[in-house]
Amino acid sequence: MTGTAPAPTAVNDDPEYAANLKRATYASSIGSALEYFDFALYGLSTALIFNVLFFPQDDPAMATVAAFATYGVGFLARPFGGLFFGRLGDRLGRKWVLVVTIMLMGGASTAIGLLPTYEAIGIWAPILLVTMRLLQGFGAGAEQAGSTVLMAEYAPVRRRGFFSSLPFIGIQAGTLLAALVFSLITLLPEEALLTWGWRVPFLASFLLILVALFIRMRLKETPTFVELEKHEQIAEKPVKEIFTKGLPGVIVGIGLRMAENGGSYMFQALALAFFVSVVGPEADKSLLTWGVTFGSLLGIFTVPLTGAISDRVGRRKVYRFGAVFMLLYAVPAWWLISLGSYPIAIAAVAVGIGIAVNTMLGPQCAMLPELFGNRHRYLGVAMARELSAVLAGGVAGVLGAYLIAVSGGNWILLAIYMVVLALITTASTFLVPETLRRDLTRTDDAIKVSSTESGDDVDATTLSIRTIQW
Repeated sequence: MTGTAPAPTAVNDDPEYAANLKRATYASSIGSALEYFDFALYGLSTALIFNVLFFPQDDPAMATVAAFATYGVGFLARPFGGLFFGRLGDRLGRKWVLVVTIMLMGGASTAIGLLPTYEAIGIWAPILLVTMRLLQGFGAGAEQAGSTVLMAEYAPVRRRGFFSSLPFIGIQAGTLLAALVFSLITLLPEEALLTWGWRVPFLASFLLILVALFIRMRLKETPTFVELEKHEQIAEKPVKEIFTKGLPGVIVGIGLRMAENGGSYMFQALALAFFVSVVGPEADKSLLTWGVTFGSLLGIFTVPLTGAISDRVGRRKVYRFGAVFMLLYAVPAWWLISLGSYPIAIAAVAVGIGIAVNTMLGPQCAMLPELFGNRHRYLGVAMARELSAVLAGGVAGVLGAYLIAVSGGNWILLAIYMVVLALITTASTFLVPETLRRDLTRTDDAIKVSSTESGDDVDATTLSIRTIQW
C-alpha cells in the first residue's frame, strides 16, 4: 500500500482500500458525533441546569458565569490532551490513540450523569463536575484531530475535501442529537428535569462508546503512517518539531479556527443564555434549542458541499467566504436574537451555525492536515485545533456570560466579540498557502513550500505564498 491515497477512480477498483476508507469514515464520524453530542449537550445544560444544580443560588447571574467557567475548563484541558495524545499519534500511529481517546472522553461524559448535586454534597459537586469536564476535554483534545488526520490520510487525493468532510457530518449529527434530546427533556416538568431528566442523555453516551470502539478496533493504520514507518521517518521528538519547524502552521491554524470554533459555541450555548436574559425567567427554554437543531441539520448538507467545492476551487476561497459571511452576519444576528422573538431567534441561530460556521468547517477538514508534514501532522492539527478552542470556544462562554451579566444583556458587545473573531479568521486566510491536493507523505510543512506543489487545475496566483516569510 502506497503512501498516497489512490485516485478517485481507483477506489472502486481496490476492494481493500474501499473497505478501509468506508471503515475509517464510520470510525471518524461516530467519534465526532460523540464528542459534539457531549459538548453541545454540556453547553446547553450549562445555561439552564448546571448553573442551578451545581452552584449556590445566592446570585443566579454569577452562578451562570461559574457554570460557563466549568464549560471553559474543558477547553483548557484540550491542548494538554492534544499535546499528550498527538505525540503518541505521531509516534505509535493514529488508530490506537483514537481507541483510547474515545474511551476517556465518553467515559467522563457518562460519569457526569451520575454526579450528585450541590444540594447533596455542597462544594464537592462543582469540584467533581470540573474534574469530569477536565477528563472529557483531555480526551477530546486529540479525538477530533485524530479523526481529521485519519480521514485526510485515507481520502482519495482529488476528492480529499469531500471525503475529509464526511466524518464532520458526525459533528452535525452529534449537535443535532444533543439539541433534539435537550428539547425533549426540557418538556418534562421542572422537578423531573432537575432530578433525573437531565442525567439520561449523559448516561446514553455509553452506547455511542460501544459502537465507536467496535468499529475502531477493526480499523487499519493509515497509508501515510505506514509509509512513514516503512522509510523509518517517524519523529523521535514530535513536540520539539511542532514548536520549532511546525510553529508557523500552528499559528495560522489557530487563526483559521477562531471564527469557526468561537462562532459555533457562541451560537450553540451563549445565544441561549442571552435569549433567556432578554425574555426573562419565563422564557420557553426548549424552543430556542431548535435553532441549534435546524442549524445542525443544515450543516449535514453544507459541510460536505463546501468540502467538495474546495476540491474544485481551492480551500482558501471557500474558507474566506465563510469568514466574511460571519463578519457581515454578526451584528444583524445578535440584534435579531435581542428582539426576544422565538421564530426570529431560531432562524438567526440556525443560519449562524448552518451557513456561517459550517462553510468554514467544510474546507477546514482537509486544510488543517494538509498544512503539516507527515512526521508531526497529528500533533500539529491537535495544537492548532485545541489552542484555538481555548482562545475562541472556551473564552466565548465565560466572557460572553460575563458581558451579559455586567451589561444587562447588551447585544452589541456580543456582536463586537464575534466580529473580532471573524476578522482574525479572514486575515488568516490571506496568510495560509493553498494546500489543495498536497502530497501527505511529504515531511515538510505546507507553510514553507513553493507555489507549484499543490496540484493541477488551480490558478498559480492563488497558490503563491512567496510573500510569506517566516
